[in-house]
Amino acid sequence: MLRFALRRCGWTLVQLTALSVIIFLLTNLLPGDAATVDFNEQAGLDQVAQLRKQMGLDRPLAERFADWAHGLLTGDLGTSLVGGGAVSEVLSSSVPVTAALAAVTIVLLVPLAVAVGLLTGLRAGSRTDRVVSAVTLTLTSVPDFVLALLLVSVFALRLGWLPSTWVGADEGWWQRPELFVLPVAVLLARTVCVLSRQIRAGTVTALHAGYTVQARRLGVPPTRLVLRHVLPNAAVPGIQELARTGDQLLGGVLVVEAVFAIPGTATALVEAVQNRDVPTVQALTLALAAVACLLNLAADLVSQRLAPRSEVLR
Repeated sequence: MLRFALRRCGWTLVQLTALSVIIFLLTNLLPGDAATVDFNEQAGLDQVAQLRKQMGLDRPLAERFADWAHGLLTGDLGTSLVGGGAVSEVLSSSVPVTAALAAVTIVLLVPLAVAVGLLTGLRAGSRTDRVVSAVTLTLTSVPDFVLALLLVSVFALRLGWLPSTWVGADEGWWQRPELFVLPVAVLLARTVCVLSRQIRAGTVTALHAGYTVQARRLGVPPTRLVLRHVLPNAAVPGIQELARTGDQLLGGVLVVEAVFAIPGTATALVEAVQNRDVPTVQALTLALAAVACLLNLAADLVSQRLAPRSEVLR
């Protein structure tokens, strides 16, 4: 287990290093830069060149990458080319909102997906299984932004039960739980369906495995059989899917923030791209990529711990 963990952590470091290089190169391929955005079309070339020099955009690409990589290692994410403040301040103001939204979603996602997956897996082929499967398939096929607009039109505009956006809630949003209801519902709709299907498949497989059949012959009580023998093995594909669901959740959060006008990472990222604020774009993108890598690392380690027979190293 220790050797596996060290090998998997090393591979994650390699992934993060490669991602940092790719992100830096791609962000520098954006058309234009912060200097050209600040000036209108009537500005002279000398003014633009002077501003590019002040921002350090005239330096060679390799030199800028070396400074950026050194800053990452020392915890300095750089300075915003637009506002002039530290990029870390942009992250500190936008990441908590996105993190809270994702945390609430995951806290509700895991028990809901496990409950639905076990319910349908233990009753595979029954009417309950068919109905739940039809509902999950339908929800999975609906895009996030379409479901968000439907929920807003019904529960916010027609019924007036919930707020339609986060406009005016930049401060004190943590004291208004009603703001989270619609965004979290949109994020849960697809992820619960996908994850519960994996747990259902794992439950069906575990129920017909040799160790489960033998335990049933020995008179192991049904509750203990499910909790001690079926669930740990059924959870392995679910945990792997949870990591992939986490990747999808990151994309879903960006869509949800855009639809509900949530002042989170998506809003900051879109504004940074529009203003060609390369350091901010790099920091936000790398932060999202790092979360995805760490989610996959945690899923592999937990899967290996629950079922050492499974070869989860990819």
